[in-house]
Formats: sequence, C-alpha cells, structure tokens
Amino acid sequence: MPAARVEPYRALRARRLSVQYLTGPTIAKKMRWMKHIDRRISCAPMMDWTDKHCRYFLRGFSKHVLLYTEMITSAAILRGDRARLLAFDAEEHPVALQLGGSEPKDLALAAKAGEDFGYDEINLNCGCPSDRVSSGSFGACLMLDPERVADCVAAMKASVRIPVTVKMRIGVVEGRRRETVAAIAQVSDEDIAELHRFVTLIRDAGCDVAIVHARKAVLGGLSPKENREVPPLRYDVVGALKRAFPSLPMIVNGGLRTVDETRSALEWCDGVMLGREAYHRPYVLAQLDAALYGDNDEALVPREALLERMARYAAREMEKGERLSSITRHMLGLYSGEPGAREYRRALSEGARAADAGPGLIQASAPALA
Repeated sequence: MPAARVEPYRALRARRLSVQYLTGPTIAKKMRWMKHIDRRISCAPMMDWTDKHCRYFLRGFSKHVLLYTEMITSAAILRGDRARLLAFDAEEHPVALQLGGSEPKDLALAAKAGEDFGYDEINLNCGCPSDRVSSGSFGACLMLDPERVADCVAAMKASVRIPVTVKMRIGVVEGRRRETVAAIAQVSDEDIAELHRFVTLIRDAGCDVAIVHARKAVLGGLSPKENREVPPLRYDVVGALKRAFPSLPMIVNGGLRTVDETRSALEWCDGVMLGREAYHRPYVLAQLDAALYGDNDEALVPREALLERMARYAAREMEKGERLSSITRHMLGLYSGEPGAREYRRALSEGARAADAGPGLIQASAPALA
C-alpha cells in the first residue's frame, strides 16, 4: 500500500484519539465508542427480516448477542424518514447499524446519524450479492473497488467514535452461471492476494472488525438464495486470513448452526455470526447464551417467558399504530423442532391477520402446543 494513502488514515485515527477532540460537555457520550462489545455471538443483518420487532424478539433469548439492523442505505437516511428508519428499543443494545452505500461523504453523514441515535456500531455492507444491491453500487460489488471501500471506512471513522466494521465475502466472481459453479470453489493465489489487499486497505483505513462470510459472492449469475447455498463454504480461507491479520478482530459467518459448531469456530476466530439459522430457530441463541455464559441448562430462558415478554411489547407497539402481524411474523420459529410447532405457527400467523387480533393472541397460541 503506497505510503501516501496510508498516512491520511493514520492522521484521521490520531485525531479521533486525541484528548482535545474528546473534550467538552458531551464527553460521556463521545466516549461511548470505547465500550467493550462482546462479539463472540452476533445475529446477521438480513433484509426484510431484522427490523426493530425482530431484534426485540431476538434480544429475549440472550442479553449478550450483538444484533444488526437490516441494511439501510445512506441515501435513505439522509433524504428519507430518518426517525422511522433508525428507531429502535433501548432493550436491543448492543445493536449495530448496517449501512449500504459507496459515497464516503454520504456514509459519513449517515454513520453520524446512527451514532446520534444511539447505535453501538456502524457496519458497511460489502457482502450482499443481490442484483438490486449491486445496481446501486454497494454490497459485494464494492470488493472489486477496495480503494473506494477504504475511503468510505476512513470517512466514517472520522465522523464517529463508535466502532466501524465491514461485512464482506472471501471473494467476488462476476457473471458465473450455475453450470460453471465448480470454478467458484477454487481459491487461487491471485484470489488470496486480492483478499489480503482488500483487508489491508480497510484495516489501515480504520476498520475495527472484519466480518467474513466464508463464501465467494457471484454477481449476476446466481440469485441471493443460491449465493447462500451454491458457493462452497471455505472456513479454511477465513482461518488463514485471521492468521495473516492476527491483530484485526475477525468474525466468521456462513453455515454455522449448532452450539458445537460455534464453539469449534471460536477456537480459531474472534466471533461467530449466525443468520437464517437464528431467525428460523431462534432458540439456538438461548442455547449459545447458556453454553457460553451460563452454568447449566437452567440458564435457558423459558419459551413461555418469551411469549409474555412479546405480548407486553406488542401491546405497547400497537398503541403506536403498529400491526400485530408485523411483530408476530418474526416469532414463527420459536418452537421449531418441538411438538406442536406447526399448530403454533398456524395459530399465530392466521390469528394475527384477524381484524380483532390483539396482544393476547401471542400467549394464547402456547396452549396449542400442549
């Protein structure tokens, strides 16, 4: 990396850490970024899923798990209904805001807005491979322009005092069709060099944590669902990346489902990010919480307590005009794998659509499991 490019990033970081820069009547708020965040377990940002209702529900399983918003574009924050987009409940902490964008100035302003709203971290999306995201020049396609990503990270770091992180893939392939998917499994020396260059640039720009989905992203050749399933998982590449950058905290994402798999991954990385598994089988978060922080199975939160908690939340939110179905749609996996799970899902999903549905439905759905 040319010295001329590294030095500005170092200067920005030095300015952020200076005592003078942190003085003033709001010093307590300015120092919030120094608060330690336990990153061993986090729940991935998922479009159309991890909204504020989902995050409140997931928080009930563990007070430790780090939650992420669904991706919100910098343009939407700067020109849209900022209060609605960034609203969250205080119980969601620790919670990170994931941004989508590619303009350093806009991202810096959006990051500052997120910090002012109280988020604990700002995350830049460099991993989503969908055509809709790529057409906006953000997501996984940004990995093809590491200098721009570094500029974005540096700009956000200069505007906030909370951690700035990047969610990424192990590589990007353009225009591969499914017939040639075997080539996606290959990670060449050139691929490794490009990956190391990307991480070097974002690290030197001030990235605090790299969250690495252990698959390549295929742009233009696979659907988002196929991008989560067809490119093979390469934990070995992420492990080697962590060894190459030992001082940069690294979180592995992709395909991890159980307590045992998570514990195994934590032996070589700094944290594990769960996505759809945590959404469809959220009780795994309680199991992980008990395994990592509790003394025995008694630490597992009862499902009935979670229903009671969500009924109170729904009553509060419905008074503000929220629909019950907007809340309960995230709760369908609560009894996944348990007797009566199908009846529970039916009672909750069908009942929430009724015109007279109220918060009492949430707890009333539980007896169907007996």
